[in-house]
Amino acid sequence: MSLKRISRHLLSNRARVRKAFPPKVMAAIERAIKASEALHAGQIRFVVEGALDGAPLFRNQAARERAIDVFAQLRIWDTEHNNGVLIYLLLADRDVEIVVDRGIDAKVGRPGWEKICQMMEVDFRAGHFERGVIKGIEAVTRHLAAHFPRDASSVNELPDEPVVL
Repeated sequence: MSLKRISRHLLSNRARVRKAFPPKVMAAIERAIKASEALHAGQIRFVVEGALDGAPLFRNQAARERAIDVFAQLRIWDTEHNNGVLIYLLLADRDVEIVVDRGIDAKVGRPGWEKICQMMEVDFRAGHFERGVIKGIEAVTRHLAAHFPRDASSVNELPDEPVVL
């Protein structure tokens, strides 16, 4: 466990999240998710967490592990076609993780999701959080639209609003 990482997490707070993701940006992200889901039968959730605290931090929990926990807590796996997608940002680490349900993962695979994460992280390092998230949603949309096109029976199974932890 790195002291530098612990310091970053302990010094991060909600104000840092609000600065990177003010209400206007969160509303734009929600609109992007709604627009995306009009094109396919998949479900997208975006979650930003400022920092880990307590046990997860001192256990040195990786962003990937935390994203998997959040995926389960938000029941993103509980979609009819197993096509839920979580875009998770751990702001203190500037680490993006995409966790997907087995239906869409079987079609795209880990390298496809990693490419999207890396693209988003470039924008985040430059401080362009809104642009990075919107580009990530657009890239996820292309995969979902290709593999789970929207039809008359498609319904919105999960909330579209971004989550701040």
